[in-house]
Parts: sequence; structure tokens; C-alpha cells
Amino acid sequence: MKTKKVKLPEILKFSVIVFALLATCSIYSFIEPYLIEEQTTIISDSDVPRNFTGKKIVFISDIHHGQFFERDRVAALVRKVNELDPDIIILGGDYIYGSTAYIEPCFEELSGLKAKMGVFGVTGNHDEWGDYNLTVTSMEKAGIIVLSDRAEWLEIGEDKIKIAGIDWHDSRHFSGEPDIGPLIMDVEENDFVILVSHTPDFAEELRTGKVDLLLSGHTHGGQITFFGFWAPYVPSYYGQKYRSGIVKTDRTTVLISNGVGNTFLPIRFFARPQINIVILEKG
Repeated sequence: MKTKKVKLPEILKFSVIVFALLATCSIYSFIEPYLIEEQTTIISDSDVPRNFTGKKIVFISDIHHGQFFERDRVAALVRKVNELDPDIIILGGDYIYGSTAYIEPCFEELSGLKAKMGVFGVTGNHDEWGDYNLTVTSMEKAGIIVLSDRAEWLEIGEDKIKIAGIDWHDSRHFSGEPDIGPLIMDVEENDFVILVSHTPDFAEELRTGKVDLLLSGHTHGGQITFFGFWAPYVPSYYGQKYRSGIVKTDRTTVLISNGVGNTFLPIRFFARPQINIVILEKG
């Protein structure tokens, strides 16, 4: 029985196709970090007060101002967010990447953020590893309400919602209820509560059902994924579960943003940077 030999031209043709695909994917991975998408999510919940129905929250996380996300891109991000005419802006932490010299310039740009009911923010691991005190001081100087283990009531007429936030924590070294207990002690059963935690892993530590929506970032959506289906590395103790998007647990709804910046390399692959728009709706 004769074995059919593969002709050399066919091998070369196949090699050229593979090389072209790899080259295209490689080039695209350097382009994707600039393709910020606006991801809109409607949160329908019976606890949303009628006066807050239709209110728009813009959530941005993981800016990572530094060598991969220059100051002019932070300024462009601010303009893009303001064009959305948000009622509330929430920042999810990790404002810089690398040198702490990026902290003050970053917040000089973020001071231009405008929202009818205020701009709020928490810190992330890179803020903790850098200069936490300078970060918080710069946030306050920029007019950002720092939710450092702190909560605020927002009121429209007789209706109100609560926004609470916690500092960066490693979820292997804390439990949930002691940290947020004081923040929600005045919350009644039908109140709508938003909790902001840089890491989505905190969802696993919640010991209460009083948090209606948990906003998080940290994962970058995996940053480099297998065409959006799977990421070889997700900075979460729970793997792919909290990589990106909406996750419903038995206690809350978690929104995990892909963030807007990058770390390690200036590339993304099928994990586009995001500005998250949350529309509240009474369910």
C-alpha cells in the first residue's frame, strides 16, 4: 500500500496561513487595549426606589495610569465618561501601574469627572502596594468621595439608596460580615444597597443578603483570553467564575468589569476594556 506524500507547496501554503493568523492575532492584541467598549447592564430589583428608576451609574475600574495607559488616555477617558451624562460615577480602584509618580497626575485628570449625585471610589491592590495615603489624599483633592470602609446614603425626595465600599483585601485573610457590618447596620430589608469591592472574590465572603449589587474589577476580564471563552490566568481564587460580566450568587448580584487599563504587557485579547453603565430599574 502506497503512502500519499504531502507536497511541499501544500505544507508551505498551510504554514503561510498559520503564520498570517498568528501575526493578525498578535497585531490585534496591541490594538484591543484602545477599543474601549460601553457595556450597559439593567439592574432590575424590587428594592430600587421609584425615584431612582432610570438613574445611570457609570462604573470604571483598573485605569492603571502609567507606561501602558498614558495621561492623555486618562483625559480622553474622562471626556468619554462625562459624555454619558451619568447620575453617579463609581471608581473601582487600581488607578496606577508602576511608579507612584503617576498618582497625582492621574487624579488631576480624574478631577474632571462630573456626575449629578457625586463621584465615589475605592482603592485596589496596586494602590495599596504603591502609596495608599497619597492615593486617598489625591482622590479627596479631586472631589472623589472615598469609600474606604465607608458608606453614603444618596437621597432623591423621600427615596434613598446606599453606596458602600471597602478597601483592598485579600479574601484568604478576611471574612465578609465583620468588614461591612458597620456599613449596613442601618439598612432595612427593602433598602437598595450597592457595595464596591475592587476584587469580586469578596462575593464569596458575604454573610448577608442585604447587598443588592456588588461592583468589582481587578480581573481585567482575564486580559488575554482564548477568544473570550477562557483565560489562562485570572487573578481570583475562584478561577473563571468571576472573570467578567454578571454573576448571580445566593446572596447578591456581582458585576465584574474588564477595566480599562493593562498590567504586565500593553496587550489584551478578546477581553476588551470596558466602561460599565448600570441603569437602575424597579423590578
